[in-house]
Amino acid sequence: MSVIVAVDGPAGSGKSSVSKAVARVLGFSYLDTGAAYRVLTWSCLNSGVDLENESEVLEHLATMGYRAPLDADRQVFEVAGEDVSEAIRSEHTSARVSAIAKHPQVRAALNGGFRALAERAKNGIIVEGRDITTVVAPTAPVRVLLTADEDTRIARRQAEMGSGDASALSQRDQADRKVVDFMSAADGVHTIDSTHLDFDQTVQALMSLIESHLRKAGE
Repeated sequence: MSVIVAVDGPAGSGKSSVSKAVARVLGFSYLDTGAAYRVLTWSCLNSGVDLENESEVLEHLATMGYRAPLDADRQVFEVAGEDVSEAIRSEHTSARVSAIAKHPQVRAALNGGFRALAERAKNGIIVEGRDITTVVAPTAPVRVLLTADEDTRIARRQAEMGSGDASALSQRDQADRKVVDFMSAADGVHTIDSTHLDFDQTVQALMSLIESHLRKAGE
């Protein structure tokens, strides 16, 4: 049975790693929406597009030649055939993503693409990022806010990146909060607070919500 699972949450909450793990177990597709913003940011920077000019960014988005990978085990990001998987995670790109994400028309264009991909998924899909439960897939049968307190999220990001730059995570959250509320669960959205959960426990918490839906849908 095909099902859309929408997962929101702040930076460092474990959205990506947990969502990928669950997608692997269930045989679902996996869509990292945040990566699309990173790809667009990298491509604009690489092409000399003014990130503050919404019209220029939109025009570039329409022509940059990006296709989102949907295989949790093969998250390779390409722009016009060039592998940019590492480049989009660089500090240079990460620091500018919020400049792209603040543009309403850019968000609308990207969200429309995410929605189309989700609706075409045959065996189920986990879509994770920001404003997924409220804008991209507000009618998804399983909607989850995956969060953790700031100290925990900073510690996890430092362990993942091997960096002591705790301020970057907080700054990104503050910038993105001006555009979308990703810290509060909307009506009908389940909250998983992983502050005191390890990785396997968090994966199981999300799995349980999905399996519960599948059982009810099959009755």
